[in-house]
Amino acid sequence: MRSGPSRAVKLQPVRTAPAAGGTRKGEETRQRILDAALKVFGTAGLKGATTRQIAEEAGVALPALAYYFGGKDGLYLACAQEIVDRYGRHMLALLSGVRASLKAPMSAASARARLKEVLWALVDLQIANREADIWMSFVLREIAEQGPAFDILFKHLWAPGVDITAELIGRIVGERSTSPAAKIQALLLISSLSAFSIARPIALRYLDWPDTGDARLARIKSAIGAQVERIA
Repeated sequence: MRSGPSRAVKLQPVRTAPAAGGTRKGEETRQRILDAALKVFGTAGLKGATTRQIAEEAGVALPALAYYFGGKDGLYLACAQEIVDRYGRHMLALLSGVRASLKAPMSAASARARLKEVLWALVDLQIANREADIWMSFVLREIAEQGPAFDILFKHLWAPGVDITAELIGRIVGERSTSPAAKIQALLLISSLSAFSIARPIALRYLDWPDTGDARLARIKSAIGAQVERIA
């Protein structure tokens, strides 16, 4: 439940590339600023971060932030969109195929197989991909503070992911429409991944693992697959 309404932020016009002749360099600069901003915002939050900190982290002149993003608020929202875009690049093809398959009758066995695919892809994105640690800090702060980027992440990242998981659970248990019980189970299933992403230090110490390398990732995926098999 939200502790209060999200603060509305007017996003200034954002330039996606500089004038002709410098497109590639401009895109590289823009990406460097986004990477730096994700790190700084994740650490300090919207209120605590300064554009000077972000510019120094990115190794660019301060006016570059205004040039590409219109200011700190615009850059903050662009960070949320960057997270959505990274998620899309990793998951879009798979989720598009799953959505297409859900338009036709689907057996429980097929639904289980597709659900495992979705969850294993999330493991690769959230746990195996070390870059996720950077944007995970941003996401955690946005969840806690429910700032101006919350709605972007909810609408384009969290809600669609839970929806498709709940639909697959519904097909496994033989529901024609997604029930509240399936939605709750979907939330619990997806949130279980946080034990090895958000709470990774706890999990590693508890299991006496040095890291989440390939063999250990396989064990995590096996455990998630077993959870899916127990859905009835």
